[in-house]
Amino acid sequence: MDQVKELSSLLGRVADAAVSGPVNVMVNQIVLDSRRVLPGSMFVALRGTQVDGHQFIDKATALGASVIVCEELPANVSDQVTYVRVADSAAAMGLMAAEFYENPSRRLKLVGVTGTNGKTSVATFLFQLFRALGYRCGLLSTVQNQIEDEVIPSTHTTPDSVALNALLSKMLDSRCTHVFMEVSSHSVAQHRITGLHFAGGIFTNITHDHLDFHKTFDNYIKAKKGFFDQLPKSAFALINVDDRRGSVMVQNTSARKETYSLQTLAAFKGKIISDTLAGMHMEINQHEVWFRVIGRFNAYNLLAVYGAAILLGENEEAVLTELSSLKSPPGRFEQFHSADHVVGIVDYAHTPDALENVLETIRHLRNGNEKVITIVGCGGNRDAEKRPKMAAIACKYSDKVILTSDNPRFEDPMDILDQMRKGVPPLDYKKTRVIEDRREAINQANREAMDGDIILIAGKGHENYQDVQGVKHHFDDKEVLLEAFALR
Repeated sequence: MDQVKELSSLLGRVADAAVSGPVNVMVNQIVLDSRRVLPGSMFVALRGTQVDGHQFIDKATALGASVIVCEELPANVSDQVTYVRVADSAAAMGLMAAEFYENPSRRLKLVGVTGTNGKTSVATFLFQLFRALGYRCGLLSTVQNQIEDEVIPSTHTTPDSVALNALLSKMLDSRCTHVFMEVSSHSVAQHRITGLHFAGGIFTNITHDHLDFHKTFDNYIKAKKGFFDQLPKSAFALINVDDRRGSVMVQNTSARKETYSLQTLAAFKGKIISDTLAGMHMEINQHEVWFRVIGRFNAYNLLAVYGAAILLGENEEAVLTELSSLKSPPGRFEQFHSADHVVGIVDYAHTPDALENVLETIRHLRNGNEKVITIVGCGGNRDAEKRPKMAAIACKYSDKVILTSDNPRFEDPMDILDQMRKGVPPLDYKKTRVIEDRREAINQANREAMDGDIILIAGKGHENYQDVQGVKHHFDDKEVLLEAFALR
């Protein structure tokens, strides 16, 4: 259904709006790309990291925009346009987008998941769990957005506030009652979630990541914490208290504080009884359950999901029963087996902490003399500090290491690999090599793997492309691995 709203109805929560022109003008869409402006559009001029939308105000006016939202009025003001001047265009857009779509988040049970690692798994497990419990659900994740069985490709971990509210409105139209979404640090800092009403927030963990954007680790922590600062009193804030910064996240929240842990007292307490490639046996709040997913990191994910489900009012026994049959999301410790028993694991681990978690899990799952061959790279135009750390961790836990290209973006792949190579300890030079071509790296690992060995392909997980100089070329780690296995 086409949305048309009077400007006055969109300004209710924008406290600092200075309006020049009539407020009874009709708005038929909110856009932040001037190329999409149509007569009757509201154009929001955002100051982005690459481009300043204020440069395109005249173009938006020429294309028929009826309202311009900006932080600074243009030199040429048109008497045919209403100008809304605000302190922060992104924050104002979040509030107005929510009003434009009639605040869909207030009519849904919206749960946000934030943290460095585990966001996708927790959000996806919640989506699968609540569908299994009989609810109609929506999912907003790095891998994909989903409305029941309808898959909508994902381009950002968290969409912009207009796209986000449009998706939530569509989910409401599809009779969804629950929506589970990843909340990235970028989305908080850029006000993409401003104006949303959350029923709950979950904190998984925090380690160094995205310092290319946030510049300092303190800024990164503040962005994550900003999500919990925004939660209403009616919501829950569920934190992993085994992460020493968990309590920092909820220092200023109005939400009800709840905890989960594998190591200390918590409202939702877990203990790993056994962990094998076939599955994991856990005790959760004095209930013993066998799960199909494995690894200590997944034990934390399961505890977060269990806790959130109970806080949303679900029956404990029903939750544990359904959780026991869930599978990992695509590209999250996803296992493949060759005919001669080589195990291939594809995982999205692209931070030092995530890579260490995966490799530690593999070490605990080894039965005897199996060798671990790790293939890993680092993305271009991203936090360079982690590159030598990733290589050092791969060497620490692996029998052989192949450093390879990930998504080089606009950097030279060999420059990235040279930075990674600086993290290789001298004693590990012999077991480490650089193969820039990712396909050849996977094929070489396959040629060297013997019966029972484990090949870990880390960094890209669910992605089915390589980003080179701004062009996405088809590349799927799983496809390449299975092609290699077929030749064994």
